[in-house]
Amino acid sequence: MALKPDRIESYTDISFFCDTVSERGGIVAHVTGGSGVSMDDANSVVRYAANQSGTKPAGLLLNDVVNIDLTRQHINWNKDEMQVGGKVTLLRQGQVTTNMLAAVTPAIGEDAYYGASGLLTNVSTNSVKVGRFLSTKDVNGYVKVDINIT
Repeated sequence: MALKPDRIESYTDISFFCDTVSERGGIVAHVTGGSGVSMDDANSVVRYAANQSGTKPAGLLLNDVVNIDLTRQHINWNKDEMQVGGKVTLLRQGQVTTNMLAAVTPAIGEDAYYGASGLLTNVSTNSVKVGRFLSTKDVNGYVKVDINIT
């Protein structure tokens, strides 16, 4: 589990599709974009970027994206799962507690940047600021972070 349930979701976005299996809690980047409103444009795709350099953050992924045989089982709505290729919910502004961190130990008040594979980091090299850390890492590796992606 990459997100704890204590969150403040001030601004979310449901305009994008995710085409890869992904765990919630990290920052996804724009891959392709639709035109106009693009609410149902399948060309509006986001995913975790293996290398964040040169990419633009879209938001923090709030859904687990799974690839299961829907003829044999159904999506687990209690885990907020979405099927690969489906729409996902992205947090643009709010607060979450996540363990999707690069190998860093952030301090309270430090800027949060998104790193490789969507992991949050306090290192700004080749990255974009996506918020700031509101706590230090706990014994389970979780940290509270304020997300503000404009």
